Amino acid sequence: MNTITRLVVYLIISLTVATVNAQETKIDSTKKSSNYYKIEALKELKTKIEKEEREFLKKEIESINDRLDAKQITAEEAETLKKEAAKKRAANIENRLAIIDNKIALLGRNEPGYETNNDGDAYFSIKFGDDDDEWTAVRFGKKNKLRKYDRRTTSDIVFAFGFNNALIEGQDLGDSPYKIAGSGFMELGYAWKTRIFDNTNFWRVKYGFSFQWNKLNIKDNQFFVNNNDEITLQEFPVELNKAKFRTTNLVFPVHLEFGPSKKIERKNYFRYSTYNRFKVGLGGYAGLNIGSMQKLKYKEDGNRIKDKQRGGFEVNEFVYGLSGYLAWGDVALYVKYDLNPLFKNQPVDQNNISVGLRFDMD
Repeated sequence: MNTITRLVVYLIISLTVATVNAQETKIDSTKKSSNYYKIEALKELKTKIEKEEREFLKKEIESINDRLDAKQITAEEAETLKKEAAKKRAANIENRLAIIDNKIALLGRNEPGYETNNDGDAYFSIKFGDDDDEWTAVRFGKKNKLRKYDRRTTSDIVFAFGFNNALIEGQDLGDSPYKIAGSGFMELGYAWKTRIFDNTNFWRVKYGFSFQWNKLNIKDNQFFVNNNDEITLQEFPVELNKAKFRTTNLVFPVHLEFGPSKKIERKNYFRYSTYNRFKVGLGGYAGLNIGSMQKLKYKEDGNRIKDKQRGGFEVNEFVYGLSGYLAWGDVALYVKYDLNPLFKNQPVDQNNISVGLRFDMD
């Protein structure tokens, strides 16, 4: 796997690991996080507010004096402006301190661990698969963020893996030169799902981007050789412990997804949920090949050799194919088939095919 794809995989897997139910909505009722310390912090904030407003007033008066010295205003006008500035800052102090005093009073009459929805504390929330069919990524900010009434588009992480092989022109899959065991695929990506119609969620469009890794485990002590741009399998001169060929693709899948949903209606919003519902997705993908590698392991003169050959295999740069899934909830049976031949301009075409499990964490 080249450096770029390693970094991308690490980043997306990090996001995948993060998608677990976790919500910091209460502070421990221990002494260090009790309301007493919150109240003390708010009292300190009152002092900072007064100092801040005085500094603002000082700068405004300096600006007025500069205008007076430049004869842009008269002395009478300057005096009036100074009085207005002082009045405004005094009102600001009064209003801001009143807000803090209300918070202190609220905390003072409630048990430790009590929190308000507008105290400005940092809020962290990650969840998926709940009754609202909402997946919330890492979020910092106020907890009383206004909920959107109709969330027509949602997003999720996609992960798939399974068996991989190639359909070769004029041959049955059972005659494939690639082993079933050890030949596999993995897909990792991000997808958006948009409801097509206003009043029903039966039909959806799912689209996004994915990285696909397709691996072939070569049989019978053979390996790929490029002979004047013709890719053939030849017998290796010594016994191979391993002979594998892998392609890495960046693709943009699009699926028409359909299936029943549950409508959840609340006072100020509604959602459609496909949690624990049957769904079908039919579509395809198109993208680019961003890497290919043949990996050979063998012994020579008693030494273990690992030979990684990158590029030079006449792999098609443009990839496209058909794909579909049959799902219950977040788990699906997944099939994809490359319409483009694996190698370009060859006497015999071979097309990649994959079957496995797909997980849509929506």
